[in-house]
Amino acid sequence: MLGMDFIKANRPTVERAIRDKGVTLDLDALLALDGDARALKTEIDNLRASRNAISARFKDARPEEKAALGAEAKAAGAKASELEAQLGAKETELKQLMLKLPGIPWDGAPVGPDESFNTVIRSEGAVPKFDFEPLDHVALIEKNEWADLSRIVQVSGSRTYCLKGRLALLETKLMGWALDRIAAAGFTPITVPAIAREQAFLNQGQFPGHVEETYALPNDDAFLAGTAEVALTSLHSGEIVDGAKLPILYAGYSPCFRREAGSAGKDVRGLLRVHQFLKVEQWVMCEADEEMSAEWHATLLRLAEDMLQAMEIPYQVIETSTGDMGLGKYRMNDIESWVPSLDKYRETHSCSTLHDWQARRANLRYRDAEGKVRFAHTLNNTALASPRILVPLLENHQTADGRVRLPAALRDLMGGDEYL
Repeated sequence: MLGMDFIKANRPTVERAIRDKGVTLDLDALLALDGDARALKTEIDNLRASRNAISARFKDARPEEKAALGAEAKAAGAKASELEAQLGAKETELKQLMLKLPGIPWDGAPVGPDESFNTVIRSEGAVPKFDFEPLDHVALIEKNEWADLSRIVQVSGSRTYCLKGRLALLETKLMGWALDRIAAAGFTPITVPAIAREQAFLNQGQFPGHVEETYALPNDDAFLAGTAEVALTSLHSGEIVDGAKLPILYAGYSPCFRREAGSAGKDVRGLLRVHQFLKVEQWVMCEADEEMSAEWHATLLRLAEDMLQAMEIPYQVIETSTGDMGLGKYRMNDIESWVPSLDKYRETHSCSTLHDWQARRANLRYRDAEGKVRFAHTLNNTALASPRILVPLLENHQTADGRVRLPAALRDLMGGDEYL
């Protein structure tokens, strides 16, 4: 969400953001609604002032004047009530339009409507060259009896998974490994529920635009979140944090859920796109300073890259286009890991800076050194998400005999063994 004063003072910038992010929004209608609401508030205030003035005159009025004054006060009150109803309707409509306002993207973002306009910043690690016919991750899993993928579909439907044996152990240990690494960088490990109320999704920015992608729990007036970011963004909502206590750094761990609406037929086989998964999410709330945000963005990206390098997975870093980065993002870098069976890179991490767009929705504020209350900046990035990360991990480290070699950094997790 953007502040109204900012919108009026920077209209060309806001219009460009609406265009570059492909948002359907009539800015003229939004500003007209704001003008109508302000006019109604002024009229209501005048009517209330008039009613108060009449009430003040009433006690000293002559008996024959009191009836007229009473009628006048009643009329002013009735008119004010009528206008308050109109104001409520206009404010509701205005709020819905304000929720559609995009964050202003940074100047370095490629301008384009979709992911085809994304650009590669850099590639890291050597893509493996096999001297045998490599297997995809599903074949590797089946060969080693590391899952019951076909059986679980009968129980839970498509896009579900059921790991077992050594791979089940590895998944669990990888989440702890990721938490340990992010905690060592100064982040506080925190476990959060996947269940959240609608307001939390509005605060984070997933609603109102992506309701259809979210599992609803209508009996509980709640939804299932696809990231710990949903809960973390609202954890300090409404508070005024002492600026000296910033930044707030969380390594959020949670089960995650996504409906994958609109993606029928895409990546149905295997572990790339499943309805339920585990994730460690990096989350930052810092001062409203552009340079500081940029430094934290670089830190979040580096921590994720460090893990991929430790897992010896080749990857590339993407500068995401304006049309692909999402409504509230200032800057977004995806990290895509190499998947041999697909002969291409696939997204495993997504690093985002939102400046104060998210904080305004969630009412995340702090008091700076001068005593001024300001909206904070927020950032987030995946640390590690499973089972998706298992796809490049298994496929890149497979051997000719169908085994999977464990990268040196992960061997202690599995009792020092060289192979999974």
